[in-house]
Amino acid sequence: MAHQLLKGKKGIIFGALDERSIAWKTAIRAVEEGAEIVLTNAPIALRMGKINELAKLCNDAPVIPADATSVADLENLLQKSMEHFGGKMDFILHSIGMSPNVRKAIPYTDTNYDNFLKTLDISALSLHKVLQSSMKLDALNEWSSVVALTYIAAQRTFPGYNDMAEAKALMESIARSFGYHYGFAKKVRVNTISQSPTITTAGSGVSGFDAFFTYADKMSPLGNATAEQCADYCLTLFSDYTKMVTMQNLFHDGGFSNTGVSQSIIEEMEKAAQANG
Repeated sequence: MAHQLLKGKKGIIFGALDERSIAWKTAIRAVEEGAEIVLTNAPIALRMGKINELAKLCNDAPVIPADATSVADLENLLQKSMEHFGGKMDFILHSIGMSPNVRKAIPYTDTNYDNFLKTLDISALSLHKVLQSSMKLDALNEWSSVVALTYIAAQRTFPGYNDMAEAKALMESIARSFGYHYGFAKKVRVNTISQSPTITTAGSGVSGFDAFFTYADKMSPLGNATAEQCADYCLTLFSDYTKMVTMQNLFHDGGFSNTGVSQSIIEEMEKAAQANG
């Protein structure tokens, strides 16, 4: 059910690849709630994904290619978006992450450092570049909201997450640091959402994902948060109801981040111990 939570607001959604993407679902929900949007992704992702299908579902939203590691691309995106909207914007979703080391199944202890630098640039520094370009071009209205998606591997070790853990930790730090400066300068809010393991094209590429997805679901009192639920949470942060929330890493994980162990996990371990008895 739509409530026109974002009526009159305008924003950019980065990273929608296909219908499993959190960015895809956020784009659809933002439009349902009254927002106008521009869609963007890296040129190669635009060729591989289905973003033109999404654009049709979002009132024929413009699709503007941009490599988020390129300041020139980002400035072009922001300028063209403001031309399209006839003014500044109110929200940005940063849903960007990629690790060549993960894609090539290179173990963390054998990290290829050229790949590592690409991971940090794509998955973390891109947020800084988006924010810096937005501030330079004065592209965001006062009280605008920038949200970036992250994961608890920034705080805790999950072996299969590889160098993406460092990237997410860096990204969260950028959100805090830039949130401070952007808040004082323009009242712009910057937050990260630490989402449950989610069945997306990107998430499913992490080693051992299926097993951990099940584990997290059994560990979390409310179960894993879905991509649709994460999209709804993004909307609340884009809205005027969260005007005083900034520089936060917000866990959206069904309680996983504060659970030591669940009874169902204990029972499974006891059964396994008896079976091996």
